[in-house]
Amino acid sequence: MNRLMSLRNRWLVFVHDLLWVPAAMLMAFWLRFNLGDIPDDYIHALKILIVVALPVQALVSWYFGLYRGIWRFASIPDLLRILKAVLSGAVLTFVFMFIWQRLEGVPRSVLVLYPVILTLALATPRMLYRWLKDHHLNLTTHERKRALLIGAGRAGELLVRDLLKSGPYEPVGFLDDAERRQGQEIHGIRVMGGLAELEKIIGKLGVEVVLLTMPSASHRVIQSVVEKCQQLDVPCRTLPSVADLADGRVEVSSLRQVQIEDLLGRDVIEMDDAPVRQLISGQCVLVTGAGGSIGSELCRQVMRHDPASLIMVDHGEYNLYRIEGEIRRRFPSGNAVALLGDIRDEARMRWLFEAWRPQVVFNAAAYKHVPLVEENPAEGVKTNIFGTCQLADLAVTFQARKFVQISTDKAVNPANIMGATKRAAEIYCQNMSTRSQETAFITTRFGNVLGSAGSVVPLFREQIEHGGPVTVTHPEITRYFMTIPEAVSLILQAGAMGEGGEIFVLDMGEPVRIADLAEQMIRLSGLEPGEDIEIVYTGLRPGEKLYEELFHASESLQKTTHPKIMLSASRETDWAQVQKQLKQLRVACAERKLEQLKSILQEMVPEYAPGAGMETPRPGVSSGAGQR
Repeated sequence: MNRLMSLRNRWLVFVHDLLWVPAAMLMAFWLRFNLGDIPDDYIHALKILIVVALPVQALVSWYFGLYRGIWRFASIPDLLRILKAVLSGAVLTFVFMFIWQRLEGVPRSVLVLYPVILTLALATPRMLYRWLKDHHLNLTTHERKRALLIGAGRAGELLVRDLLKSGPYEPVGFLDDAERRQGQEIHGIRVMGGLAELEKIIGKLGVEVVLLTMPSASHRVIQSVVEKCQQLDVPCRTLPSVADLADGRVEVSSLRQVQIEDLLGRDVIEMDDAPVRQLISGQCVLVTGAGGSIGSELCRQVMRHDPASLIMVDHGEYNLYRIEGEIRRRFPSGNAVALLGDIRDEARMRWLFEAWRPQVVFNAAAYKHVPLVEENPAEGVKTNIFGTCQLADLAVTFQARKFVQISTDKAVNPANIMGATKRAAEIYCQNMSTRSQETAFITTRFGNVLGSAGSVVPLFREQIEHGGPVTVTHPEITRYFMTIPEAVSLILQAGAMGEGGEIFVLDMGEPVRIADLAEQMIRLSGLEPGEDIEIVYTGLRPGEKLYEELFHASESLQKTTHPKIMLSASRETDWAQVQKQLKQLRVACAERKLEQLKSILQEMVPEYAPGAGMETPRPGVSSGAGQR
């Protein structure tokens, strides 16, 4: 049925254009004689011209594809096709007439008037039809919301073009802080002023929704706009970030609700791809914990730098299956291998290193959930310490170039088993770097990542969807947050710049109060904290700190060549003592002597103080990277 409708419409357009050929020729003669009667001497030439022009123009128009275009989306390319068809048809017609009868009875002005009139006659109905459709004048029954667009750049231009075609929003204006754009129009939509005039313009234009069309906007700008919209009770929608719009497509379907990640995310960071490509390109890269939040993003970003092969290892079947499918879809020509395996399994890991000989290792495998590891300390030690030590030993045995250990801010002055095990893994890797000539060991340390499995943001989102309450452990608890892609980009950057033994501390920005985070998420859902959704304080969980630190007091930070990566000075540890403590830990784990296990951990990590940090933050201790 749709095919028949399309065929019918095409023939209607063809007939429309054909009828304009004699009409344009007649009008050209009429204008030549000053809108008066055409003398009889010229009527004969007019009739011959029409007879010749009809078939010529029909063939030329079909050849140039005038009937492939759709009037609804008529644009400059369609206008160019009309110009080509009309000019070609006119030239052929007049050349034929010249050869036949030397253009006898054809006024010279008609040679110019005819193609001009025919071009206007074919182009005007198409453009008028599109304009009517774009502005929905008497051609639609559904009501569209009046939309104000923030950002008159490339993304704004693409979005307003799509909105004028269709969609639930009617664009009524732009706001943009760039003075050169203010007062200008984009597809007929005026740039009304800067962001400072948001409240005034919303009231003046009767705006019903605000659309953020700045994919690279800083989180401060987004936060400012969202807060103002919340005060005015006007919904706000946004385009995804530049990374999420990697395909460059900007359309109505790209719009989504503003998420907490948009507010907590930070300004776009410039990455130096050259050293990262040098680290990865043409190398066999191993990623452990490949199905996790960090591991899976590592796989994505590693594949962009053309490794010879990517070995993805995880003990969770479903997570590994999911990232394998995604990598194969996105990088069909890449060599990616998914292997089920536990980093604690010595035989499996040795086989892996023997079979693949990875040159770059990213160890993202870990137990990271603080309360769970606190309740299952032996399992945390086996994975976070013994698993890491085993991988580090194999990397040296099989002469990997670099081993990047992914650590956490909870390893600094740890108050829980998870943090202590990650600090013990850092100590081992630092020592291995001094003892290995072939393998450089690099540690990267950062805080929470937004949206990772088991983190607070997905938990709050789920609680809000179920009507609350939202549970926060303490009114004053704070955490650092970073987006997963940003964290992984910095991990790769640190891995590329590291030469061995370093602990790179990623700049996490300012700490975020979790109670404020909960309130923001509730408001972003269109609800009001304390009225629609309650916030309940449940008390700190075992091993949980009120605040997090990114470096120890004895680890003086130094700047690196990257503004968002700091270098923490390593601390020397007696290797023989470390080996002795590891043996004792193995025995304690095997015999399930948990108190002894904790005692040995405290010997390995002297700053480990179970339960510390559960009250107010200690004065004089920095909780961030660098000077603030």
